[in-house]
Amino acid sequence: MTPLTIDEQLAYLRRGMAEIIREEELRERLVSRRALRVKAGFDPTAPDLHVGHTVLLRKLRHFQNLGHTVIFLIGDFTGLIGDPSGRNATRPTMSREEIDANAETYKAQVFKILDPQRTEIRFNSEWLSGMKFDDVIRLGSRCTLARILERDDFSKRYRQGQPIAVHELLYPLAQAYDSVALRADVEMGGTDQKYNLLLGREIQKDFGQPPQIVATMPVLEGLDGVQKMSKSLGNYIGVTEPPEEMYCKVMQVSDELMPRYFELLTDLDPGEISPLVHSQPMQAKKELARRLVTDFHSAAAAEAASQHFRRVVQQGEAPAEIQTVEMPEFLRRGREIRIDKLLPRVGLAESVADATRKLKAGAVHINGARQRELALRSEEPRGELLIQVGKKWKRVKWG
Repeated sequence: MTPLTIDEQLAYLRRGMAEIIREEELRERLVSRRALRVKAGFDPTAPDLHVGHTVLLRKLRHFQNLGHTVIFLIGDFTGLIGDPSGRNATRPTMSREEIDANAETYKAQVFKILDPQRTEIRFNSEWLSGMKFDDVIRLGSRCTLARILERDDFSKRYRQGQPIAVHELLYPLAQAYDSVALRADVEMGGTDQKYNLLLGREIQKDFGQPPQIVATMPVLEGLDGVQKMSKSLGNYIGVTEPPEEMYCKVMQVSDELMPRYFELLTDLDPGEISPLVHSQPMQAKKELARRLVTDFHSAAAAEAASQHFRRVVQQGEAPAEIQTVEMPEFLRRGREIRIDKLLPRVGLAESVADATRKLKAGAVHINGARQRELALRSEEPRGELLIQVGKKWKRVKWG
């Protein structure tokens, strides 16, 4: 990109950010004209990334555009602990096999946004797995229990009598030590990570390093418009989802959230976003859907997804050939049909859990209407359902 002044670089990096601590330190390091080491950590707790993760990835790409190096840190060791940020209960421990499998998919997905030439992929097991118990004790001596309990999630759980396992208290220290091992100039994370990132500054100073700049990004709400985007909540748009499904999910975003989605998921200037989302909300959703599908698939895939949405959703046209299957009787209990159990039975989901996620995300349409509940009421002794999940269709009959 065209060389920018320091003020222009700061404005470019600041856009969409929640907070920079401290901006004057970032300015000083930008003035030095050396390539900064910009770190962001991701624990591989799920096999795929969603567009909520890409809010951070896009800002990392902005640093790369200015000539800096991004360290995409896969927390294969801290993933064994589980990040307690924002949790009101201890996170279940994952197996090494699950973590390793998820880490491989992360490596394949991040380069849809990041520049491979300016990215280091690192695993924190490189330094954490080699620590001895006396190393952990010395690291623990650098932070008090009172300081750890300053965290909102820990203090709330403590006040409410919720259990806090000792290994959870080690997570912020392990993340902070990552910054020491990598000699990070900048660490990025969501606003829910602020405590951990600030602790990294303190631990770096204890180890005689210049403290990292902390840069936080807003946490993107999911399709429900309330809770943060999460696969476990089923309110997500996955970066590996088929183009048609990704496009249709974007079209479910509320009008109120559109300005935020545009700001955090595109590079459009604020002056371009406002008139588009306020005067042409439907066109704005189509434009955002086109951009996201192009980013993660291709322009041709985005055009095909647009045509699919127009033909199937807006005009109500179903494919000419749809397989018809009989509904097992045990799925009908009284006047209810268990859709979460029906979908995997007819090949429209991989499992009941996958079906539940799809239902919660609004990815299931039955007889032209979006189905979010796990069960569908039916008074009829015999009938038929036309079910669409993404680009897959099935006709299900009973009676």
